[in-house]
Amino acid sequence: MIEIEHKYLVRKDLWYALHKPAGVEIRQGYLHAEPDKTIRIRISGTRAFITIKGPSTNASRAEYEYLIPLADAEEMLQLCTIPLIEKVRYKIEFAGKTWEIDEFFGENEGLIIAEIELNSTNEEYAIPSWVGDDVTKDSRFYNSYLAQHPYSGWE
Repeated sequence: MIEIEHKYLVRKDLWYALHKPAGVEIRQGYLHAEPDKTIRIRISGTRAFITIKGPSTNASRAEYEYLIPLADAEEMLQLCTIPLIEKVRYKIEFAGKTWEIDEFFGENEGLIIAEIELNSTNEEYAIPSWVGDDVTKDSRFYNSYLAQHPYSGWE
C-alpha cells in the first residue's frame, strides 16, 4: 500500500484555543530506523500494531501495518530505540478530510504536528487556520528521526 501524507507544524496559540475531541495516547518505538526503511511498534489506546515503511519519495512511501497482540507490543517496545515516542493524537475533520494532530510529550514535548493523508499526489485540500509551515520534506519531523534525535535537544 502507498501512503501519501503531508506534515505541517501547528500554530500552538490557535491549536490550544480550539475545541477538540478527546485524543488517543500513543507510545511507539523503532526496531529498525533508517532513511529507506523503518519497522515500528505502536500502542494506540488499547490496540497495537507493527508497521513497515519504505523510503519516502516526495510525500509518498510504501506502508504495511498489521494488528498485533497488545502484550507482544509491550514486550517489543522494550527492544526499541530509546526514548520512545510519546504523544496524544487528535483527529479533526476539516473540509471533508481528516487531519491527525500529534501533540508530543516526553523527550519531544512542545512539538505539535498535523498530518493529512491523501488519495493522490495531486489531490487538492483546504488547510485549517491552525496549521502552520509545511515540513513534509524535512526528515527531522519523521517520528523515526525524533526517536533518535529528540526535539528537546534541538537548538
